[in-house]
Amino acid sequence: MSEIFEFFFLEYKTYSTIDITLEIIAVIFGFSSVWFSKQNNILVFPTGMISTSIFVYLLLKWGLLGDMMINIYYFIMSVYGWYIWTRKNDQKSVTQISKMTLIENKIAGFIFIATLFFVYFVYNTSGKWVNWVAYVDTFTTAIFFVGMWLMAKRKIENWVFWIIGDIISIPLYFYKGFTFTSFQYLGFTFIAIFGYLAWKKNLNRNQLT
Repeated sequence: MSEIFEFFFLEYKTYSTIDITLEIIAVIFGFSSVWFSKQNNILVFPTGMISTSIFVYLLLKWGLLGDMMINIYYFIMSVYGWYIWTRKNDQKSVTQISKMTLIENKIAGFIFIATLFFVYFVYNTSGKWVNWVAYVDTFTTAIFFVGMWLMAKRKIENWVFWIIGDIISIPLYFYKGFTFTSFQYLGFTFIAIFGYLAWKKNLNRNQLT
């Protein structure tokens, strides 16, 4: 049993108690945020903002610039999404669950490509473009940037991007030595799958009515 524990949590021997505690708190609020998103609940944004705020601090301290930028972006898009989701017309939400339009597909493509160049620039100028992790970080950052934008717009396709990014992040964070965060993304993957199914059911119901 001790060998298994060390395999998963050996890296934490070098971490301070406060950092481990903060990571656990961030993971809990991260789970809450994704769960509220699955439920199509506005609480997805305040819980997500708490989680991302903590992760920005930790990731900056750990020198993981790509991951830190993802969380800064999440925080900004959470503010934007909170506003979009609360807009109402005659007591009815203006922004309903829907599919991406042709224009939104083009914008998503632009966000993805622009993010790739931006993250590459940051990693390269900071001297951190040194191994394969930087390539994967850049790719997952672009995926998550698009996914967060689509979630703020309440587009059902956001779940597809979350699922892809989450699956890649599970082994990536474990390799980096952040086991709790790796487990978080494992949980995110399952929630995202059920989230897609729940939103699809909601979308079909709205189309029928």
